[in-house]
Amino acid sequence: MAILIDKHSRIVIQGITGREATMVTRHTLEYGTRVLAGVTPGKKGQDVHGVPVYNTVREAVEEHQVNTSLIVVPPAFALDAVREAIDNGIKVMVVTTENIPQLDTIKMLHLARQHQVRIIGPNTVGLINPKDRVKLGSIGGDNPDRCFVPGHVGVISRSGGMTAETSWMVKRAGFGVSTSVGIGGDALIGTSIRDLLECFEQDQETHAVVTFSEPGTMFEEQAADFVKQGGFTKPLISYIAGRFTEQMPEGTVFGHAGAFISGSVGRPSGKAEKLREAGAHVVNRFDEMMDVLQAVLAAKGAR
Repeated sequence: MAILIDKHSRIVIQGITGREATMVTRHTLEYGTRVLAGVTPGKKGQDVHGVPVYNTVREAVEEHQVNTSLIVVPPAFALDAVREAIDNGIKVMVVTTENIPQLDTIKMLHLARQHQVRIIGPNTVGLINPKDRVKLGSIGGDNPDRCFVPGHVGVISRSGGMTAETSWMVKRAGFGVSTSVGIGGDALIGTSIRDLLECFEQDQETHAVVTFSEPGTMFEEQAADFVKQGGFTKPLISYIAGRFTEQMPEGTVFGHAGAFISGSVGRPSGKAEKLREAGAHVVNRFDEMMDVLQAVLAAKGAR
């Protein structure tokens, strides 16, 4: 099994005729993922790598009963794209767009909560389910099999690139992944680490979860509270990058928009302490997660 996407997902790509979306569509189809429709206003009748294009999400829903959307549109149109998808019953969305105006992001996340819609992102590489060969977003590029093999370890990463690297570490340890998710590097996102731990807890095929974290936000602290309260009971292995940032001037942004420290908020040391207190295995070096995975899972025969 996996979380959020599987072989039954009926996928539409909003903004499909754009340069980036066209490339992502090709890679997605080559991986084996079924993309049933695309949407770009004014482009109805065209196709992208054989995927029919419609003017509206409503048309895509009527023709193909799509229920999952990959949104690859310019920042100014992201809120409208999310609103259109929600209005037409789409329940899972991956918003890859970065630099969305903050007020627009607040509005789209509020709409998603109102309508019980799951948004991954914004500013995400997406997510991948290797068992069913389903991916949404640029995750894995044109060769997902290099890093993502089927298995029983969930991967959650604040960094897009490190989603692949963390999954590769899982592979090097002798295991595979159930679902790998890049949650996005912004401070405002639709699905947090805590939210995904809840999903992985319910997935019988996920035996452990590995997380890659960064400075900034309270996502890890929230996840630690969830674990401590018994919401997640499986092994959790966490690596938190950027310990050096605590010696830098407060407010310095390190790459992602959400990666900055303000007072006691966002410090890697605080995140590590909270996670350890909750019972997570917090590793000091990135490659240590391989040894920890082997220690906690090998005896169970999990792959």
